[in-house]
Order: sequence, then C-alpha cells, then structure tokens
Amino acid sequence: METTPTANTLVGGCDDTLAWCKAFCGPQSTSTSSPVATHVNDGYKKDHTFDYDLVVIGGGSGGLATSKEAAAHGAKVAVLDFVKPSQAGTSWGLGGTCVNVGCIPKKLMHNAALIGETLGHDAKAFGFGDLTTSHNWEDMRENVQNHIRGLNFKYRVTLREQEVTYLNKLGKFTSDPNTLEVTDKKGKVSTITAARFLVAVGGRPTNLDCEGGELAISSDDIFSLEKSPGKTLCVGASYISLECAGFLNGLGLDTTVAVRSILLRGFDREIAEKVSERSERALRKT
Repeated sequence: METTPTANTLVGGCDDTLAWCKAFCGPQSTSTSSPVATHVNDGYKKDHTFDYDLVVIGGGSGGLATSKEAAAHGAKVAVLDFVKPSQAGTSWGLGGTCVNVGCIPKKLMHNAALIGETLGHDAKAFGFGDLTTSHNWEDMRENVQNHIRGLNFKYRVTLREQEVTYLNKLGKFTSDPNTLEVTDKKGKVSTITAARFLVAVGGRPTNLDCEGGELAISSDDIFSLEKSPGKTLCVGASYISLECAGFLNGLGLDTTVAVRSILLRGFDREIAEKVSERSERALRKT
C-alpha cells in the first residue's frame, strides 16, 4: 500500500483495515480525539438490476461467514470458490485453507503424533505394558481426508439452507466495476454481476525458486500425500514449517528443519526460544 488511508474515511482491504485499527487503538500523541469510523457512500441502490447484491470471492472462513451473515440480513448472495492445483497437483473442496490444508488436518495429525508418543513413552509407566506399534500413514491420511470431505459437504449444505448460491468458479474482475468474469473447472467462461464484491481469497505457499524446487511439496500437499513422506527436510522455520516438522517427528519420521537465522521471526522471543529448545531436543531423539 503506497499511502496510509485517512482513518475516519476509509476501511477497505486488509492493509487499510489494519492501518485504521492502528490509528484507532494507538496512542493519540497529537490529538485528544479518537478517529471515528464512518460509512463511505459507494453508490449502492436497493433497486439495482444486477444478479446479486453481494458476490464473495473466496470460500474460506471469512468468505463463508460474510456470505451467511449478509444472506441472513436479506441480501442475495453468491460465493465463488475455486482452488487452483498446487505445484504438486493438490486441490481441495469448499472451506478454505483452515479446513482443507491448515488447522483441521494439522491438528488431527498432531493428535496422531501425540497418541504415538504416549504409546511409546508413557503407556508403560501407567501400567499398560509395551504398546509400541508401527504407524500406518495411509490409514491416517484416509481418515483425515474423509473427515475433511464431510466438512466440505456440510458447508455446501449450510450455504444452500441459507439461500447462498455456491459457484465452483474462478472469478476475474473486468473493466466494468459491477461485472465479474467467471470460469468453471471445464474452462467455460461466463459473467455475473453484483452491486458489491468482497475479496476473501486468503493466501498460498510460495514455491521454492531454485534448482530442484519443483520437486518439493508444501503444506498444501502434505496432508493428502498417499504415502508417507519419509525422511523430510522442512525449509524455513516459521510456525507452519515447525508445525509440520513437529507432527512428522512425532510420527517417527526422520525430520530436519533448515533455519536461516532464528526460529519464528516476528514472534515473542521468549516463546520462540522455548519452542527452539524443545524442538532441538525432540529432533535429536530421532
């Protein structure tokens, strides 16, 4: 963002909203009055002739919540959700990153790792004898993906029940401010119109820009791998890399983390140092 918006006139996308929040919540060193959020007239008219009152681009947590809330207030709403396959060819259903390639599968796989560690290290001390057994990646992966597919279906049903139109299409803005060009999975192109649009597309991992980078996978791929990744190098030391390293190590896989300088840059340093110490101890055990 090239310029900081005036805090009392604009609340727009992510950068604009954060800038407004900083101005609203931060110390007022030059003024005794706090900025006040005001609506900006965008030209909306109730008697418009567009296909929808609101089109939400992105079917993740933010997009789904917004679309359902708008529909509950009487708006005619459509949600566009289309996942371009990752570099390794992975794609998924409605629900966004958290449901498909983030929080949900990650926590399930962490739970699998914790169960394995309990069987291997703690069970005997509590009188269960030796319960050590080998881990089956294929069974875990199938059950995790079945759970996710159930969530995908539930989200589609919920949208239908709340009269929100779900379009599995890729949206592209045109020169007309109220027209969206949409492309389905077969490549068929059409257009839809709306009085307002909300962009809630989230983000994707950046592919490695180096020789052999095309052979690597990302967090978009790890949760649906049909076979165990085996010996794994996690490139980078921010929280997603460390989370993946944690459950892979807990499942008994030979795991290494490549760190350029420090773990969890930008995080609270005391917490980051504790994570670093525990991670080093855990990885040395394998």
